[in-house]
Amino acid sequence: MAADLRTFYGLVMRTRAGVLDWLETLPPEVLNAERQDFAFGSLSRIFSHIAECYLLWLSRGGVGTPEPDLHAKDLDSLRAAFARVDAAVERALNTFDAWDEPFVHTYSDGWQETLTRRWLVLHPITHEFHHKGQALALARVLGHPHHGRPDADLVTPGSV
Repeated sequence: MAADLRTFYGLVMRTRAGVLDWLETLPPEVLNAERQDFAFGSLSRIFSHIAECYLLWLSRGGVGTPEPDLHAKDLDSLRAAFARVDAAVERALNTFDAWDEPFVHTYSDGWQETLTRRWLVLHPITHEFHHKGQALALARVLGHPHHGRPDADLVTPGSV
């Protein structure tokens, strides 16, 4: 087990919980409002994509099940998707070993890439924060800016 990753992912979960709580305060139609000029087009689709990516990358390490067409259109479905993500990360933290030992992953088209188990956990986390920034920009454009701290940034260790 990688204790540092467990601590870090705990902060990620607390940050995500704050963002999901904020999304719950928005009018229901805002969650699915389409804006084709934004990646993934809606807040619900952005957060669904984040969950999809965790499940896809962790499955390459043998935990989690990919859900390539996951589209949670309400907060209960989003929370359920992230519960599956959290369970997959927990399995990874409990079962992965040789965290930095390279292995080759072969994609269905034959392309190969060298990865590590640490990367399989860290990549979707950095990806999540990238897309959270996009989601907050989209919410501003839709007239529903985030109320402040913490926004897409990582919560501090002492925050509630």
